[in-house]
Amino acid sequence: MTLSATTPHAFSVFLQGMTLGLGLIVAIGSQNAFVLRQGLRREHVGKIVLFCALADAVLIAAGVLGMASALGQRPVLAAVLALGGAAFLAVYGWQA
Repeated sequence: MTLSATTPHAFSVFLQGMTLGLGLIVAIGSQNAFVLRQGLRREHVGKIVLFCALADAVLIAAGVLGMASALGQRPVLAAVLALGGAAFLAVYGWQA
């Protein structure tokens, strides 16, 4: 069964991806601190915001497409990464 871009499942996946991307971008890291500093100084704000947004989009797309390709060809790797991620979260949660 193939899914078109208009099916509810495709929208759900899209929404999950956008939410994850927003969560990564909203967190104040070194890039966002730099953008905020330049904004407060009013120096090259538009160019910096545009560059950072495009760089983030390219890097996120490359990561998603690369992992989708790698995991699609190696289902064992997908299972190992899923178990490793679950173990990491369990240990991280236990420590918290």
